[in-house]
Amino acid sequence: MKTIIGLLLAAVLVAGYVMGTGVYNMAATEKHWPVTEKLIEWMRINSIAARSNELEIPAVDESESLSIGATHYDAMCTGCHLSPGQEPTELAQGLYPQAPVFHQRTSLTDAEKLQEQTKAYFWVIKNGIKMTAMPAWGLTHDDDTIWAMAFFVQKLAGMTASTYDELAHENEDNHHQHEHAAHEHEHGQQNGHEHQPHDHGNDHHEHGGDHHDD
Repeated sequence: MKTIIGLLLAAVLVAGYVMGTGVYNMAATEKHWPVTEKLIEWMRINSIAARSNELEIPAVDESESLSIGATHYDAMCTGCHLSPGQEPTELAQGLYPQAPVFHQRTSLTDAEKLQEQTKAYFWVIKNGIKMTAMPAWGLTHDDDTIWAMAFFVQKLAGMTASTYDELAHENEDNHHQHEHAAHEHEHGQQNGHEHQPHDHGNDHHEHGGDHHDD
């Protein structure tokens, strides 16, 4: 028993020395040992699963949800996670740990694992991950938007650049179409007012009234 206590005390003293003297290098260029990376990954996976497995995936319009998710992903996530056909950014190259590149992953075929992964994506997008560059988007975005992003990230596996561009810019194209239609409608109304026919009948009636007054 004394030996165990002695070993624990020695471990605490060594840890205190390492943390207090700055011996441990916190630079992102100084990688963890492989065993340390495996341990952190194991802890991260279990932590996320313990909190995300209880979530309920909402029923949504898939087409609309993917469009919303793609638009937000394109604006918020490509700097780190990239998009199909995109070269690694300077930001992505400088991260440690490296951000996952979802379109390079293999699609899941097991329905249960697919649901688990979608829930995990939602939880991570909403809450972020400590000691990484992953922000907690739930502080600024509602759950519907975050679910849309989770569904889109799930679909990214194996996605081509053309499919990505179509989804990511669908809302932008629709917005331009609505703006063009509104402009044409407004222009048509203005032309209608400018070319409105003169009511000669009323003029004739008014002149007739003047004649009778005489």
